[in-house]
Amino acid sequence: MKTIKYLVSALFALGMVATASAQNSAQTYPTKPVKIVVGYAAGGAVDIVARTVGQSLQASMGQAFVVENKPGAGTNIAVKQVIDAPADGYTLLLAANALAANMALYQPMPFDAERDLVAVSLVGRVPVVIAANVNAPYANVQALIAAAKGKPNTIAYGSPGNGSTPHMALELFARAAGIDLQHIPYKGGSPAITDVIGGQLPLVAVNALEALPQVRGGKLKILAVLSPTRSAIFPDAPTIAESGFAGFEASVWYGFVAPAATPKPIVAKLHAEVQKALQTKEVKERMAAVGGEVIPASSEAFAALIKSERARYAKLVKDANIKPD
Repeated sequence: MKTIKYLVSALFALGMVATASAQNSAQTYPTKPVKIVVGYAAGGAVDIVARTVGQSLQASMGQAFVVENKPGAGTNIAVKQVIDAPADGYTLLLAANALAANMALYQPMPFDAERDLVAVSLVGRVPVVIAANVNAPYANVQALIAAAKGKPNTIAYGSPGNGSTPHMALELFARAAGIDLQHIPYKGGSPAITDVIGGQLPLVAVNALEALPQVRGGKLKILAVLSPTRSAIFPDAPTIAESGFAGFEASVWYGFVAPAATPKPIVAKLHAEVQKALQTKEVKERMAAVGGEVIPASSEAFAALIKSERARYAKLVKDANIKPD
């Protein structure tokens, strides 16, 4: 009995020491540069968001936040790199919707985000838009739906690829509208937009940032923004709710995650610093410039979002038999 009591006391003491050590580490963290891994190429929306928030964190925390682009395998390469990194707060991932979707898209499942990673902080979102060739006969979403119901599975739309967030968004919309559209996957949003402008197909689903230059140039028109409120960069374009689908939303969201065993005090400190960054004028303006908005939220709220998105995408992947490129 005494031996058991001694062991319990020793384990309790060790736990107290570990807790104190983690708290002390958080107080001095960071003492060296922090890496932000991005599973997309430089210059895209996720990369811009990572660099914008990273610059703010660098200013407030006194250490460099260095972005490392690791595109490939639908972001799985980047995710696995972060999962395998030391859980010390010096390797973060700026994740987007693919983190939730890829667990259903890829078989065998490449990772379990809820087990292998810890949610640090949601950052913001950029809405998906339905855009059309300026000469397409659809003035709005209602006209598109009417045409699609008249000729099922004949109206084509391009997307950045099978399983991409815009592809998933349009599939969800089509199911909500009771229509069938023909999906044409591309290797990125730019070639899809090019073919819509050239008249090879009438519609494209992309994030707002990618559509912006061509809309401003008069080469694309926005039928709807798939967000609950109007976009700052497309103030004249109706939301999908205004088009008759209240409660429907499809946005590209961004948030920081870290290896699952990262000490809680460090996660808490990072979360607090990201939240402060989201309140700065520079971050708000940069997010608005790429068509997005910041979303202050708790780590628990971000974890809940990942969980709910995982379930939503799993159902869609199964029902629509979506396969990755």
